[in-house]
Amino acid sequence: MSTPVRPAVLVLLVVVAVAVAVVDQLVKAWAVANLTEGVPVQVLGDLLIFRRVANPGAAFSFATGATWVFSVIAVAVVVFLVWFARRIRSVPWAVLFGLLLGGTIGNLTDRLTRAPGFGVGHVVDFILVPWLLPAIFNLADTAIVTSMCLFVLLTLLGRGIDGSKRPARASD
Repeated sequence: MSTPVRPAVLVLLVVVAVAVAVVDQLVKAWAVANLTEGVPVQVLGDLLIFRRVANPGAAFSFATGATWVFSVIAVAVVVFLVWFARRIRSVPWAVLFGLLLGGTIGNLTDRLTRAPGFGVGHVVDFILVPWLLPAIFNLADTAIVTSMCLFVLLTLLGRGIDGSKRPARASD
């Protein structure tokens, strides 16, 4: 017998996704309006630097010539997440999927609406923490990475999407 759908969990997922996507786009609009592309601005010395770049690729500017492929993959991820959401019964999993959905929508919005054109637009990245990562990223990326960290944590804790706790397996 399956656990009944919990509307509050679905509402939470949608609220998190919308909040992430909207805040991501607002902050990117601020970055485009206030940061000159390629010019570093020290926010907290060398700990936090804003440096706006237009990223045509994936993480670490991987596969810059395949921007349209990332758009197609992002659309597929959004469709899957919306379809799969009805199975989620747990608040932590709703937050995880909301972060992932919102981050994916945030970067997909760039790919669909920014230069050089529909489906091949460059993602606005501007956050640089050189002591931690060599990459420049944005809030959508942060939401996606946070969702993956939460995924690992929930999996290690044995928490199912239905909210159940799986017993720890005995060592072999």
